[in-house]
Amino acid sequence: MSVESSKGPRAEIENLLMESRRFPPDPAFVARANATAALYEEAERDYVAFWERLARERISWYTPFDRTLEWDLPFAKWFTGGELNISYNCVDRHVERGLGDKVAYHWIGEPGDTRTLTYADLLRDVGKAANALKELGVRKGDRVAIYMPMIPELPIAMLACARIGAPHTVVFGGFSAEALAGRINDAEAKVLITADGGWRRGKAVGLKQHADDALVDTPSVESVLVVRRLGDAVYMLEGRDHWWHEVVERQPALCPPTPVESEHMLYLLYTSGTTAKPKGIVHTTAGYLVGTSFTHETIFDVKPDDVFWCAADIGWVTGHSYIVYGPLANATTSILYEGAPDTPAWDRWWRIVEDYKVTILYCAPTAIRAFMKQGEAWPQAHDLSSLRLLGSVGEPINPEAWLWYHEHVGGGKAPIVDTWWQTETGMILITPLPGVTTTKPGSATFPFPGVEADVVDGDGRSVPFGGGGYLVLKRPWPAMLRGIYGDPERYRQTYWSRFPGMYFTGDGAKRDDEGYFWLLGRVDDVMNVAGHRISTTEVESALVDHRSVAEAAVVGKSDAVTGQAIFAYVILKAGQEPSEALALQLREHVAHVIGPIARPRHLLFTPDLPKTRSGKIMRRLLRDLAEGRVLGDTTTLADAMVVDSIRAASGRGEDE
Repeated sequence: MSVESSKGPRAEIENLLMESRRFPPDPAFVARANATAALYEEAERDYVAFWERLARERISWYTPFDRTLEWDLPFAKWFTGGELNISYNCVDRHVERGLGDKVAYHWIGEPGDTRTLTYADLLRDVGKAANALKELGVRKGDRVAIYMPMIPELPIAMLACARIGAPHTVVFGGFSAEALAGRINDAEAKVLITADGGWRRGKAVGLKQHADDALVDTPSVESVLVVRRLGDAVYMLEGRDHWWHEVVERQPALCPPTPVESEHMLYLLYTSGTTAKPKGIVHTTAGYLVGTSFTHETIFDVKPDDVFWCAADIGWVTGHSYIVYGPLANATTSILYEGAPDTPAWDRWWRIVEDYKVTILYCAPTAIRAFMKQGEAWPQAHDLSSLRLLGSVGEPINPEAWLWYHEHVGGGKAPIVDTWWQTETGMILITPLPGVTTTKPGSATFPFPGVEADVVDGDGRSVPFGGGGYLVLKRPWPAMLRGIYGDPERYRQTYWSRFPGMYFTGDGAKRDDEGYFWLLGRVDDVMNVAGHRISTTEVESALVDHRSVAEAAVVGKSDAVTGQAIFAYVILKAGQEPSEALALQLREHVAHVIGPIARPRHLLFTPDLPKTRSGKIMRRLLRDLAEGRVLGDTTTLADAMVVDSIRAASGRGEDE
């Protein structure tokens, strides 16, 4: 994680783009909201006592904890002395209180097949899967790797691991064999759970073949459990590979949950590092359960009759926290969808919302901008009136995408919770509370109750309201990472060395005159133009503010005079045609909205942008393209052909 020296004249990131539109809470929503302003007051009086109360109220304990927080910076332990089981808290206790018939998941496969799982179904299936893992030799503390499509067996496998105290590491089903092998080896996983394949954009994706390629070099794996999803013939190594339907289905349904200590490792989730080796982020049990369940209930205002849809993949932390553990701990009914938003057509999501009467939708700005590009006719063709709250996650959302989402998906009525958090944080940390917070399009607003965030300059000094800088966290929170697996020194250096006593998020941020937080993306993406430190996010937001633009990505390109010049990649809305005149108009639009310093020097119309499989724009590749360099690692690209299409478009680029 590189951060420029603070010794120059401009140690802060400049605050350039202003947003004055405001959306106060609707009084009818306020009257029924789960959260109140009193939460902030309670948490500020004594944040440790605040989390202690929630842990005692929200969790079913085998042994109550006797100490709330042990903080030996940068290592935290929460709720020590306690014993619990997260699988019991997510499933058994709901069945015991009469909710066995309540739907846990409505599952929709991409080809159109469906399944409905109640909490009683989940209890039975998790018990069987846990007993199958025991038969395969998995014991408390053993690691289990999971490499699966978005099918019900994925959360079942996670809960089965948690039931017997075996930490899981879920590897996104779009990752390569090489990426899978690296994660298995770092975790020293004993068992791999996978599937013969899954569906993505109308195509069968052969996961078992990728798994077999990975298993050539993964000596820790003793057994492989394979779910039959596609029904195609796959290679099965005798003695190592076992069909899920053969091993799991013959198990007894009863598997008593294993009590584990509060700080017992629940899972490892790998995130890209600045070096080639991914970081194994460690999350433990009790604090994570408190943080995810409470944020889920308050931020999404979840009621017993809601149908909640987090449209992420479980392979990312968003899916861990807000498809599996948070919603299940709250006995919520969720949507689980296997496929892509554009298959078979761009109204697939809206059809699901209409068919299942979805009330809460949580998705990424990338998806919203993709829908914007296609036009509002797709959502307008469906009844979306069931939606009462919308959420955004994954990267900063630009104001125009926020407003489009509010108007064309939320009907101009549903409040939007624009959330900021990370794989490392485990839970949402900066967010509006619906029914409490007046929102501003593009702002994540304020830290969640109990969370202390700040914006600092390069020397770690708090930047006054109205300024920009580096986003830091100044106190521990329950769902925080407990370290990088097997490498405590790397943990200390990566997150705690830049600003002593503070967790450095790696993100830039600004606060407006009222203290609202505005996320500016990764610090590595900040451009230095003629001594001005300009966030790519602000220039991108100004471009998307133009009526012709669906999406934009901005990077800095080396310039002999100014240090860097702004290079903009622009995707136009359907029906708009690129032209020299439009390029000039867009440049002037940015200069008008932000100021002349932010006017792009180079502007390229492109049909698409390089994105990871989680939907994040790979600005590193865009910088390589802008500079004419050999491209870096492209293995995490969702579509490798995008780079070729950008190169083809480069002949139509417009420079000043």
